[in-house]
Amino acid sequence: MASVAQTLQSAWQSRGLLAWMLWPLSLVYAALWRVQVTIYRLGLRRAWRAPVPVVVVGNVVAGGAGKTPVTIALAEHLRARGWAPGVVSRGHGRSDMRCLAVHPDSDPREVGDEPLLIAQRTGLPVQVAARRADAVRALLARDPRINVVICDDGLQHLALARDIEVLVTDERLAGNGWLLPAGPLREPWPRRCDLWLHHASAAPAGAFGMQRTLATHARRADGTRKALADLRAQPVHALAGIAHPQRFFDALSAQGLHLVQCHALPDHARLDNAAQAKAWGSPLVCTEKDAVKLWRHRPDAWAVGLDATLPPAALQSLDTLLQAARQRRLSSGHGHPSA
Repeated sequence: MASVAQTLQSAWQSRGLLAWMLWPLSLVYAALWRVQVTIYRLGLRRAWRAPVPVVVVGNVVAGGAGKTPVTIALAEHLRARGWAPGVVSRGHGRSDMRCLAVHPDSDPREVGDEPLLIAQRTGLPVQVAARRADAVRALLARDPRINVVICDDGLQHLALARDIEVLVTDERLAGNGWLLPAGPLREPWPRRCDLWLHHASAAPAGAFGMQRTLATHARRADGTRKALADLRAQPVHALAGIAHPQRFFDALSAQGLHLVQCHALPDHARLDNAAQAKAWGSPLVCTEKDAVKLWRHRPDAWAVGLDATLPPAALQSLDTLLQAARQRRLSSGHGHPSA
């Protein structure tokens, strides 16, 4: 499965033979997408609008683009600005598709690894559901103080109305410019958004550049912390079950860690094979996203967080957009009392 994903990711960066072979299928995808958009545009199906502002954080390509670190950074910023944010997600890869509240000690198999990571990192209310609108309803019923909702992923989920769209891209941008499966695009490019954040040294015109950096400390399941620099003293094993595991390995190497072996797993890998987990060498360094699953079998594993640093201008733009959204709601008489 991982090799298939890697092959496609490589093919999507150019219009080579494999991409051309898949191109007819992308025409079918494009037609289905246009039908879906038209249904909502004509009012044949209506998006549900929450009583509080909704901020959707997403991307336009298949595979991770760093949405979850951005969601965490935005949530923490809004809380610092006096808002009471909550977070919703579909919870990709989970086995239980019920509408569930996510707590720091939730089972990642039921709620998903990324929602669990958000709950642990922020301490904010987090809710998952197969339908994001259901998650928002449950979240607001659970905590009426919430006055802004951040949706982790969901730009293409038209059933949930949103006030602000935050687009996250990386160095791949739109790849070869084709829709799935001939290219990486989930929807036609370019597309408008309210706030565009780009992971790279040089941001495209109209985007705010941001940085992804490793945390300076690693931690174990029992809360023990160690400076990342202290792990340079001995060879370590590294594990990553994310969309682009090599990025994590390269970042560790750039910090001076000597990686004796790298274990690259598919994104959202379950990590519920206890025998396999115990066979991975020690000391073992992993991503925070993997740690929420791996710690059940390897509490000694060192988790290293990935932080998104957003420029002040981008955060100021978000503040302005949210204030405008709140004013629109108050003037229309549909605003949440605490929004």
